[in-house]
Amino acid sequence: MFLRLSDLSVHVQLDGPRAAPALLLLHSLGTALHVWDGQVEALSRSFCVIRPDLRGHGLTGVTPGPYTIEGLARDALAVLDALGIGTAHVAGLSIGGMIAQSLAAQAPGRVASLILCDTAMAIPPPELWRERAATVRASGMAVLADAVMARWVTPGFMQAPEAHGLRAMLLRTDPEGYAGAAEAIAVADLSAQTAALRVPTLILVGEQDEATPPASAEAMRRAIPGAVLEPIAGAAHIPTVERPDAVAEAMLRFLAPAIADPYEAGMTVRRQVLGAEHVARATAAITDLDRDFQRFITSTAWGAVWTRPHFDRRTRSLLTLGLMAALGHHEEFRLHVRATANTGATAADIAELLIHVAAYAGIPAANSAVRIAKETLREMGSA
Repeated sequence: MFLRLSDLSVHVQLDGPRAAPALLLLHSLGTALHVWDGQVEALSRSFCVIRPDLRGHGLTGVTPGPYTIEGLARDALAVLDALGIGTAHVAGLSIGGMIAQSLAAQAPGRVASLILCDTAMAIPPPELWRERAATVRASGMAVLADAVMARWVTPGFMQAPEAHGLRAMLLRTDPEGYAGAAEAIAVADLSAQTAALRVPTLILVGEQDEATPPASAEAMRRAIPGAVLEPIAGAAHIPTVERPDAVAEAMLRFLAPAIADPYEAGMTVRRQVLGAEHVARATAAITDLDRDFQRFITSTAWGAVWTRPHFDRRTRSLLTLGLMAALGHHEEFRLHVRATANTGATAADIAELLIHVAAYAGIPAANSAVRIAKETLREMGSA
């Protein structure tokens, strides 16, 4: 979607339930909202994830530089205002982390928690950023690409498809947008603002980050009372791309208290997996006999297990199908075959899974499950 702010059009991607707690993700210099793609699936199960392209980046409009960190933070607040969101958890990568610090300083009542990833209170030397701004204005983005990529990812990751995607984001960034943001970094020193923050804070840093090294992360940890520092092994400056699962898991561990009610989280996942109509029918059928039982299984199986970030939705769907088939729970097996319409598991996945069940749980159990799967998939029009 696009939102109109006072002086530009901002591109914003929303994922997850709109009624869930808001989580604002701010990307790094020279990239776009897609730098968070590796975390969105896990985060959007429990949060309304908001990803804007920063001023001058991605599909957001470009205005002449120089920009300021404070001004970019006001842009982020304006996005929240336009969406009608009062309070959000805020995560920022590199310059996004600087913007997050400034946002929390300007509007402390709007920030529920901070996640500061591979960022700092200041990123010297200022001459580097001024030179980069002048270079891209004169010669375009390609002249910086090799040097920037060498700082963004580790050497062993340089040929990964995701690294090529990062390079493409950099090359497609508008030179004026990049220059304006680089000039914002050149003059930024958030030391006093950051030291005054009183908000739960997680600091993440790639262990091989040379742009904002672990020493900068440690300085932020010391400055912010109660902040927690967690290094990300095997990553440089953009761990959201290089180690996406590690970043997602660290974020979710930190944000877990924000998922206030496991029952509500469980209901959200149940609707996503089993379908809203099925859950509505099941809820309408609850009586005094099973009311507490239904709350228990929704809070535990759905709210505490299905929301865990380690397995994606398809993998957890297949694990559940395998267990139901092996244990002979045919009604539940049929239910979860139907749920594959929502989880991404395919008929081919189920066929392979049931061969595995036959080998480890016995041919009779697998044979019964094959029959049920065929019937159910036929009814669904998938077989």
